[in-house]
Amino acid sequence: MAAAKVGLSMLYCLGMPFQKMVDQLDNVETDYVEIVDDGFHELNKRRISTLRNVGASFNLKYSVHAPFADVNIASLSGSMLKAVVKRLRGSIVHSQALDAYVWVFHPGAGTGISAFYPGLGWLQNLKTARTLAKIGNDYGVKIAIENVPEPYPGLMKSVKEFEEFYAKVDEDIGLALDVGHANINGQIESFLRTFKDKIVHMHVSDNDGKSDQHLGIGRGTINWKGLVNIMKNLHYNGVTVIESVENVEESLQKLKELFA
Repeated sequence: MAAAKVGLSMLYCLGMPFQKMVDQLDNVETDYVEIVDDGFHELNKRRISTLRNVGASFNLKYSVHAPFADVNIASLSGSMLKAVVKRLRGSIVHSQALDAYVWVFHPGAGTGISAFYPGLGWLQNLKTARTLAKIGNDYGVKIAIENVPEPYPGLMKSVKEFEEFYAKVDEDIGLALDVGHANINGQIESFLRTFKDKIVHMHVSDNDGKSDQHLGIGRGTINWKGLVNIMKNLHYNGVTVIESVENVEESLQKLKELFA
């Protein structure tokens, strides 16, 4: 395994004004930073210019997490879905402008009317994912879909669901493995081994195995030494992004030590 690439998600700053989040970039001890294109940090041309200038000053390489609040790529409402795709297209365009090495998005979710239309949400999830892959290809942006956690009503939480997804979708869509999410359904190792050729990006945080707490590394139930050994044995060479919202600096150092 090549030298590990450990990055940091700015999710822990999402409640801060954009400029205050940017100020944090002066001191991050990594070359890889993930920007969350949502909430107070929604990207636009001015903010991209700011991030590019900071990135050039500190030699930062960016990834972008697509907007996820009020976003459902499996929506059965044509007007809502049109708005969602427009928003996600804009995020991909901004990711290109930021020279992001990957754009991470969430799968669709069930809604209050899904039971009346069995299977249609899943089909729309596949269709929209194909559309996003085409947009990503048009703009030269690598895209990756993330496994979502229980009990979230997302359509893609398990290894089986991802197997079904990749059996139907031939487009170049990587897997952004969220270790914390996979811990909740006890499938960390299964995800790693089943999709070793699909995983292009990873999010890591800890939890109690019951809910998505985004704890610091070592503050929950995940066996981090075991996880890192598996990653090394499988020759994972993507970026591993800390997505904790507390004990962030400690988590960054712990993960670097584990990979050393």
